[in-house]
Parts: sequence; C-alpha cells; structure tokens
Amino acid sequence: MLVNMNEVLRPAKENHYAVGLFNAVNLELARGIIAAAESTRSPVIMGTAEILLPYGPLDEVSYYLIPMAKKASVPVVVHLDHGLTYDTCIKALKLGFSSIMYDCSTDSYEENVRKVKEMADIAHSYGATIEGELGHVGDNEGSAEGSSHLADPSQFFTDPKLAKDFVDKTGVDALAIAVGNAHGAYKLPPKLDFERIRTIAKTVDVPLVLHGGSGLTDNDFKQAIKEGISKVNIFTDINVAAVEAEFKKFQSMDKGLIDLIPAAVEAVKQESMKKMELFSSNGKAGGAAPVSADNIEMITKLVAAEVAKYLNK
Repeated sequence: MLVNMNEVLRPAKENHYAVGLFNAVNLELARGIIAAAESTRSPVIMGTAEILLPYGPLDEVSYYLIPMAKKASVPVVVHLDHGLTYDTCIKALKLGFSSIMYDCSTDSYEENVRKVKEMADIAHSYGATIEGELGHVGDNEGSAEGSSHLADPSQFFTDPKLAKDFVDKTGVDALAIAVGNAHGAYKLPPKLDFERIRTIAKTVDVPLVLHGGSGLTDNDFKQAIKEGISKVNIFTDINVAAVEAEFKKFQSMDKGLIDLIPAAVEAVKQESMKKMELFSSNGKAGGAAPVSADNIEMITKLVAAEVAKYLNK
C-alpha cells in the first residue's frame, strides 16, 4: 500500500527501530526491494534521488514505483531523495510521489529554512511528507549519490542548537543529520558522533535520518538507531549486490540479459532483507507473510497425499 513517511517513521521513532530507504533506479531493484519487504513484513521506503535521474528519469521511474507500492501487501513510501531543485520536487509531487526531500543544506541557514518551509507547505497540500537536511552530508569518492567531498566533514555536522529551530520553522516531517556519515562506499571506517545523534533526538520531535548507510558496520547501525535514528538510506550495497550477481551469472552461463535479471532481483532482495532485519523493521508491517508459489505447491502435495491415504483406507 502506498503511504507517506509519517505512517512508517512515527511508529519507528516511538518503538526504536528504523525503516530503510532503498533507491530503485530500475525495475530489478524495485522488484527486489518489494520482495524483501513482503518477505520480512517490513514497511519500506523506496525511491530515487535527483542525482540518479540520468540513470532513470523521474517520470519513467514513477511508472513502476507508484503502482508497485499500491499493490504491495506492506506499507511502501515512494520518496524523492535529495531533491536539489524546486522544479524536481514539484514534478515528483505531481507524479504521485508520497514523500520528498528538498536538500538545501549547502545554502545559508536562513535560505535553507525559507526554501524548505515553502516546499513543506506545498508537499503537505498534496498529502505528502517532506524531509529536510541540516548540516551537510558529504560524499565518498566515486559516490553515485553526490559529489561534495568534504576535507573536514566535522565542520558541517548538524548543530543540535539549531535543529529544533529548523524543524519548528520549516514544518519538516523528518530531519537528515550530518554526524560523520557520507554517501557511497567508505574507504576508511567512519566515526559516527553518537552523542550528537542522542542530543538531537532529545531536542526535536520528528524522526531523524541517517544518510550514507552503505558500508557502516552492524554495530554502527544498532547504536545509531538506539540513539534516535528512525530512517536509514541505502543504495551502494544493493547496487553492488545486483551487479555482482549479474556478473557471476554471466560468467557461469554466458547467456543474455533475461538470464541475469532474476539473479539481480534475488541479490537485491537478500541484501535488502539483511538490512531490514538489522534495522528491526521486520515484522512491523503486521499480517502474515504471503505464501510463495513453492509453498503453495508443497501444501497442495501434502493435502493430496493425505487425501490419498484417506481414500486407500
């Protein structure tokens, strides 16, 4: 079912787990993400980012993301991540995205507040939610999600003293914070400022977002969620998992694209499931897991066997 961020992040904040955002720039990624969410009974946030639009144009991505979210048996948010321009955010809302992020974090504080407040009012008029960023999350070298490589990221960490003011003035539904995290694959182990996360979580009443989740350790995730993170963004891990599976399949079979697609979908599913279980969002969607075709076949055989036993008595 298609929902906005409040419907999945508010329960996450209240119950101390996190919901993953997984970017899906093609159908294989989207299929794997949805399959993982339904298998683990996890709410999920699925979308794309403005910097990824050359790989999957926004309108084309919307053609599969939104119908898939509506058909899913678990809550699915369709989210534009790191919307960098007014026009892109408006387009996403008009296409039916249920959530957007308007990233004005490189502007002055005053301009960030002004622009995000304006967009928040518009997003809410659509029934959509909005995420803002205070401080600035940089990028590791080679990141597909950005190109702002910061010499000293700590200079751009989120100021806890400004966090409440920013949330109150803008009306954002979620706040992305910079605490030592970065987009892309980490070359050196990051050092997250857990005390800063804890302080900000106590200061604001909206869910906090950790960008640049791929490459963090399991302990990093667990501690960050414990201190107040409610949404974790993942792309590099599922992106790499898909291509590694395709490469392995191609080497072993030396066949065409249709032989690679199932491998990519399954790899994305498995990697996404790992994250959902790590974030403790599994089981939070409620209901029983859907019965797979394999299980239906097995149950049918068992029933047939029992019927045969009864008839042969």
